[in-house]
Amino acid sequence: MTTASQTAHAATLLRVSSGVLFLAHGLLKVNVFTVAGTVGYFESLGLPGGLAYLTIAAELIGGLALILGVATRPVALALIPVLLGATWVHSGNGWVFSGEGGGWEFPVFWIVAQLSIALLGAGAYALNIPALEKRLGRFA
Repeated sequence: MTTASQTAHAATLLRVSSGVLFLAHGLLKVNVFTVAGTVGYFESLGLPGGLAYLTIAAELIGGLALILGVATRPVALALIPVLLGATWVHSGNGWVFSGEGGGWEFPVFWIVAQLSIALLGAGAYALNIPALEKRLGRFA
């Protein structure tokens, strides 16, 4: 049987680990692929180059917000379109993400994780911003 404390700590582990992964993916696009390289890649897929900037911003800002526990539920839901895009990009590479070009397995699992975070909330050790919580109400 789980207690409220165990559930809160489990939610925190899921939230923080997901946030770290988003931050890592955003930093990968900035520091390794470079912003210009990421824009070029998006354009090579037939996507607008500006979408690369939005994706990088979502990963960096969203990842940091998840780590801190700020507006956890809406942030988790707002990151799902990024993951749907990643699923689309990797869909032609098969299921297993470790395959050449990466498959769609990881982005789909990550979508489920974001939905779980949105349902569970921030858990323990979240940064509470009263004005933001008041604005978001129970959805924060």
